[in-house]
Amino acid sequence: MQIESILPARSFARFKIGRTEYNTKESVSGILFALPCIVLSIIFVFLPIFISLMYAFTDANMLRLDRVTFVGLENFARAFEDPDIVNALRNTAIFVACVTPLQFGASLGLAVLLNRVRHCNTFLRWAFFIPVMLSLAVTSMLWMNLLNVQEGLINTFIEILGGERQGFLEDPTQALYCIVFISAWQGAGYQMLIFLSALQNIPKDLYEAASIDQASKWQQFIHITLPSIKPTMVFVLITMLIGAFRICIQPMVMTGGGPLGSTMTMSYYIYKTGIDYRDVGYSSAIALLYTFLIATVSLGLRKLLGGDNQK
Repeated sequence: MQIESILPARSFARFKIGRTEYNTKESVSGILFALPCIVLSIIFVFLPIFISLMYAFTDANMLRLDRVTFVGLENFARAFEDPDIVNALRNTAIFVACVTPLQFGASLGLAVLLNRVRHCNTFLRWAFFIPVMLSLAVTSMLWMNLLNVQEGLINTFIEILGGERQGFLEDPTQALYCIVFISAWQGAGYQMLIFLSALQNIPKDLYEAASIDQASKWQQFIHITLPSIKPTMVFVLITMLIGAFRICIQPMVMTGGGPLGSTMTMSYYIYKTGIDYRDVGYSSAIALLYTFLIATVSLGLRKLLGGDNQK
């Protein structure tokens, strides 16, 4: 059914807000198309955020939500004295510091490679992007089998080559770095496509002029490619950083936060506190503090890099 058939003809008039003129029919059509997204956002995004903000200042527990008491800043004070949060923050910081450059470098390198390769280009794009389409839980289970200490395929290859079996996910010194590698492997394909799109939009004339001036490929990459895709690099880096701070599924499925708490991240600790321990008020307070931390780091990095400033 068309919009014209359900709206009166006089509603199709034009009106102005400030210096901008709008068509009523187009405005109503846009609102109707956006309405499902707006409703779902209110129900599943803004309403939970509002409820979490309220719970952060209470002693809410899932076992007694009918008896919620306002406790002020008590949950926040408790968070600053919680040794488990210190451990989770340390693990998260290590994960972010390791996975961000690894995934960033891998995605940019794959994009540069695909931008130059002409044969089997479509196949390679699909091959690198397939891990992104798979569920995090599915890939986590797959890697759990591959990294199994007794029956894992990787340990079998290590023994064939004359090495000793490794603990991987069962070793406190290796588990977090295994998750770093798996996360970088799975997410690199998505950022690769973003980089590839940016690389293909660079004018070819710049490279032709550089070739005439006898610039090497490396010089072209440093002085033409990187400055041209700087805004894209900033966008990818910030989104990648936020995604790394939110790591939860992999340690939840693969290690349960162990061994010995070596893979307990902040997002997973918030989940366990609210769902497993039923301490909704405390988990909401931690989530609020952690959101503020992520926003501060992201905005600070955005300000430092200045992605909109092009030379």
